[in-house]
Amino acid sequence: MVDKWAIKRGLADAINAHDMQALLDLFSEDAVLVSPAGMAEGREQIAWLYEQFFRGFPDLRLTVWYEATDTDRPMMVEWTATGTHTGPFLLPDGRELEATGRRITLRGSCASFVENEKVVTHREYFDQLELYTQLGLHLSGDGPAPCGSAANGSPGSHRQAGPVGGSGAAGHQARADTEGSPRQTTRPGNVNTGGSSA
Repeated sequence: MVDKWAIKRGLADAINAHDMQALLDLFSEDAVLVSPAGMAEGREQIAWLYEQFFRGFPDLRLTVWYEATDTDRPMMVEWTATGTHTGPFLLPDGRELEATGRRITLRGSCASFVENEKVVTHREYFDQLELYTQLGLHLSGDGPAPCGSAANGSPGSHRQAGPVGGSGAAGHQARADTEGSPRQTTRPGNVNTGGSSA
């Protein structure tokens, strides 16, 4: 019998080693990864999403501190990620935030489904505002959108509320308290980062 938890634990090991090939080998060809950073379908897009974090935080380290081992449908863990922002990091609106030198400590959880010895679905949950605040970003704008308007993703609107810095957060944009201008960047395939397109 396959030890699904060994496969799940392999994800954290591969992330900590920044071993993209080992990481991708754990996913099925058509796997789906959903996170606050976006949704990726297939190994190429999954690699691209992880690469954004590896480039931005070359010392990124994931510490798993809780495993819900009484089930494997899904396999749930809670983790803390730490790292130093010493490389370019893609923001939801398509700009890259240049290195700030700031340390981050980010709490999160994830759920994985394993079939035929491969991860077929992986969902990450973390607070983007917590991450962006630690990077020196802040909300700007004229204030919250009026209640019930299409700008805030309320019922009746056809807009999906996106992450801070994208089209969400009640129409606010994220700005950096750093020097240097953010750059536009492109995504492979149809990676959806939840914000506006680059």
